[in-house]
Amino acid sequence: MNLKVFLSLMAVLFVAKLTAQTKYFSSSLPLVYISTQQEILDEPKIIAQMGITWNESGEENESFSDYNHFSGNIAIEIRGSSSQMFPKKSYGFELRDNDGADMDFPLLGMPEEEDWILYAPYSDKSLIRNVLLFTLAEKLGAYAPRCRLVELFLNDSYQGVYVLMEKIKRDKNRLDIAKLKADDNDGEELTGGYIVKVDKLTGSGGDGWSSNYKNASNRITYYQYEEPEAEDISSQQANYIQNYIDAFETAVYNEDFDPLEGYQNYANINSFIDYIIMNELSKNVDGYRLSTFLYKDKNEKLNAGPLWDFNLAFGNADYYYGWETTGLQVYADLGEDEWQNPFWWKGLLRDQYFTKALKCRWEELSTAQLSNNSIEQVVDSLVNVLDEPAERNFLRWPVLGEYVWPNYYVAQTYNSEISWLKHWIVERMRVLNYMLPGDCDGEIEVPYQFAISTYPSPFTTQLNVLVTSDDNISLQIDFFTINGSRVFSQKAVVSKGENNIEINTASLPRGVYIYRIIKGNVEVKTEKIVKM
Repeated sequence: MNLKVFLSLMAVLFVAKLTAQTKYFSSSLPLVYISTQQEILDEPKIIAQMGITWNESGEENESFSDYNHFSGNIAIEIRGSSSQMFPKKSYGFELRDNDGADMDFPLLGMPEEEDWILYAPYSDKSLIRNVLLFTLAEKLGAYAPRCRLVELFLNDSYQGVYVLMEKIKRDKNRLDIAKLKADDNDGEELTGGYIVKVDKLTGSGGDGWSSNYKNASNRITYYQYEEPEAEDISSQQANYIQNYIDAFETAVYNEDFDPLEGYQNYANINSFIDYIIMNELSKNVDGYRLSTFLYKDKNEKLNAGPLWDFNLAFGNADYYYGWETTGLQVYADLGEDEWQNPFWWKGLLRDQYFTKALKCRWEELSTAQLSNNSIEQVVDSLVNVLDEPAERNFLRWPVLGEYVWPNYYVAQTYNSEISWLKHWIVERMRVLNYMLPGDCDGEIEVPYQFAISTYPSPFTTQLNVLVTSDDNISLQIDFFTINGSRVFSQKAVVSKGENNIEINTASLPRGVYIYRIIKGNVEVKTEKIVKM
C-alpha cells in the first residue's frame, strides 16, 4: 500500500470515528435538533423544525431518541455582529404554531416565551463565560437572562455545545416593565416602559438618536430604540425617552451631584453600581460601550441593564489590556476606536456619594454572592456537566491549541483553559479590592454646588436662568439655531448663592433653539429650548 492510499484510508477512518463519537452518545445536557429545507440566513428568518430531547428527571439524554420535551416549528436566522465571521454560528429563533403564529413554550424549564437565542461559544474555549456571568448576576437580585447549556444538531450534523438563552425583551417573566401602547402619549402612561441600547448598528441594530455630549476621541454615544422598536414608537414616546436620558446626561456632565435634585433624580444608582461591578469583575472589553442596555418603567427612574454579552470578558481578549487582571475598564484608553465608553460612566465616579455606595456594595458582594468560593462553585458546577460534551465540541471544532480572535491565552487542553480562567478570576478579585474607587468607611464631603435651571418652558419674550453657585463666577450664555448659527450672546456675573438672570428674548423669532452656558472655558450646560 503506497503512502497516498494509506493517508486516504486514515482520513476516512478518522471521519468515520469522528462521526460515530459525535452522533450516537448519551449526554448530561439537553439535545436540540433543528431541521431546515434551506440555508439559514442573517435575515430574514426561515421556517424550520426543532425537536428537543431532555429528561427532566436528570437521566442521561440519548442522541437521536424521541423528542420528549418539544417538537414544533420555528422561524430562525443567524444572529450576532463580529461573531458571524466564525464557522460556528449563533442563531435567534421564534417558536411558531401550525398556523405560523408566534407561540409561547417553557423551553428547558425556563418561563414560557416565543423568542429565544442559541448562542455559539467559539472563541470562548471555556464555553461558559456568558453562563457564568449571568448565573452570578442573578444572585444580585435584578433580572439576568436565563440560560441552559445544550448540544445542537443541525440537519443531523453535530454542531457542538451551545447556550439556549432568553432574549432580552419586555415580558412579565423577563424584564418585567410596563408595555407601552401606541396611544400612551401623555401623562403617566408616557413615562414607561422603555428599553434602549448602546451597541453597533450591525446585527440587531436599529434607529435611535445621538447624545448631545462627546465621549473620548470626539465620539458621540448613539442610543437605539429596543422597545418599543423604531417602527412602533410614537413621536411623543421617542421625544420623552430622548429628553429623559438627555436630562440625566446633562446632570452628570454638569457634575450636579445633589442627591435629590441632581442626576440621582433620573437614575437608579444601585443598578448602575451593580452594572459596574459585574463589568469590572469580568473586565469586559466591550463593557459600557457595546451591548449595553438601559430601561425605564412607568413613574420609575432609569436603570442600567440587563447585562449582556460577556464572551470576550474574564481575560478572553488580546486588545485594550483585556487579558490583564489590573486596571478598570471604565477608565480604559480605547484610542481612536469608534465605540467609546459613554462619558457619564466616568462622570458618575466623580461623585463621592456614588463611589462610597460602589465600594460598600463591592465589600458586601465580594464576601457573599461574589466571593471566591461562590464563583468557583459556579464554575465547577458548569464544568462538571461539560466533561464529555466539551470533548465532543472540540472534536467538531478543533480550536484547542489554536489562536481564535481575540484570544490572549491559548491552552492545549480544555482543563488548562478552565484552570487559567479560575486563576484569572482569583487575581482579578484581589485587584478590585484596592482598585475600585471610593471609601466605604470614609466621610463624604458636601459636593460643590453649581446648578443651572431655566424657566418658563416654553418661553416667550423672556427666559430666566436660575444659577446656584458656591462662589462668584462669570458665565457666557449663547443661543444657537437648530442649524448651529449663533443668534444671541450675553455675559453674566453671578455671586455666591442663588442668582436669577433675566434674558430679553423678544427679538428672537419663534422656534427651537439650543442654548449653551460656558463657565470659564468649560461648557457646563447645553439644552434645547422652545420659543412660542
